[in-house]
Amino acid sequence: MDLPALQARLEAMAGCPVLAVGDIMLDRFVGGAVTRVSAEAPTPILALGEETSMLGAAGNVAHNLAALGARARLAGVVGVDAAAAEVRALSEKAGLQAGLIPDASRPTTTKVRYVSAGQQLLRVDREVLAPVAGAVEGALIATIDGFAGEARAILLSDYGKGAVTPRVVEACREAAQSTGALLIVDSKARHFHLYGEADVVKPNAAELAFATGMPTAADAEIESALAQALEDNPCRAILVTRAAKGMSLAERGKSVRHFRRPPPEVFDTAGAGDTALAALGLALASGASLEEASELALIASGVVVQKAGVATVFADELLEAELAAQLAPGEAKIVTSEGMVRAVTRWRAGGLRIGFTNGCFDILHPGHVAYLNQARTWCDRLIVGLNTDASVRRAKGAGRPVNPLEARAIVLAALTCVDLVAPFDAPTPITLIEAAHPDVLVKGGDYDLAGIVGADLVKSWGGEVRIADFIEGHSTTATLARVGRA
Repeated sequence: MDLPALQARLEAMAGCPVLAVGDIMLDRFVGGAVTRVSAEAPTPILALGEETSMLGAAGNVAHNLAALGARARLAGVVGVDAAAAEVRALSEKAGLQAGLIPDASRPTTTKVRYVSAGQQLLRVDREVLAPVAGAVEGALIATIDGFAGEARAILLSDYGKGAVTPRVVEACREAAQSTGALLIVDSKARHFHLYGEADVVKPNAAELAFATGMPTAADAEIESALAQALEDNPCRAILVTRAAKGMSLAERGKSVRHFRRPPPEVFDTAGAGDTALAALGLALASGASLEEASELALIASGVVVQKAGVATVFADELLEAELAAQLAPGEAKIVTSEGMVRAVTRWRAGGLRIGFTNGCFDILHPGHVAYLNQARTWCDRLIVGLNTDASVRRAKGAGRPVNPLEARAIVLAALTCVDLVAPFDAPTPITLIEAAHPDVLVKGGDYDLAGIVGADLVKSWGGEVRIADFIEGHSTTATLARVGRA
């Protein structure tokens, strides 16, 4: 997308009222370490560690809406249990106006995932799939009617857990018709005609195949399946999400359009469809065309799969992702301290070991390259803190640096052993080190442990400090001396 256009769209989305309706889940992630196999059965033993809970399904849609700047409301059903209390607390923390209807006949739908080293070992579901009825269904419909008055879009998230009954669908349709709001549906159902003349239905490729009985692997197959789906159902448009193959949009009377981006580094696809629905619906609610909204949904889903668990995406992350996509691969490694923290969070959630080093790197020479390559062998991802020009002048004196910050950063980022370059203006990189919380801190062989900034800090959280081998005869000072003699 054009960056100014993206910025303008994000500004238009801020404060836009949107209602998320449907099945609500509590997604719980239990982490830990697996170091041995049970003697009782060939199963791994998980030593329990950190436990986190997140809003799932329609709750995750609403959470993503709020994170992207919308005035988000949520309507759905929960049980009368501890999980329901967690859902309420998480909704309040996310800034949602939530109408959560209690139903004593069912538990709050809960998915518990047991994870070690970024790998899911087991998922345990607690749910009742029977449709809501009676007073509970009536209360949910009344909540929809009460919340829909201001909404510019109603996002219906149907996971087949019982909240989205025919009467609830009809209530959403009538609310959209009476207020002029858009109705956008994400559904696991076999038949899309259940949703009537919805503005957009958003299945994934497998769900489109399930609904049409047709293959959906190649572009031509997708186009045929979309044509069949539009013939079979009264919805106005269908946007199919296709994982690494992007998204494909079919509108009545128009050719199918395919949207693609370079595949991101995927850590976890859980909840990516919810994020896409939120971004699509919010963009449309703010006045975007279907094509522009589809592009924005693709950017958002590409960001969220780089995070662990059922995650959310923020507006500034969409800008950062689009900027990175338009830069050369090396330049995309150059980040602010905030971008570094986001990357570290993703890497650490994937069980990766983080390394950090720093320097001026004024004239890159074989000694630098050797030490950076060695540093990378001690970690899975290497961050280089890079002194700004002002910081170099304070440390080295007038006439330095020889090369400006941009040139030094681009050259460093071009090295395959370097994963991120984070400039800093302070006399030392201590603030970056605190933010990155590295597992290993590395400096060149001309340092001793006592002189390494941040060494005690890294050791305090259980990290290690390593000194790379020093290669005689290579230094920026010696290089400049030779240039001066020449």
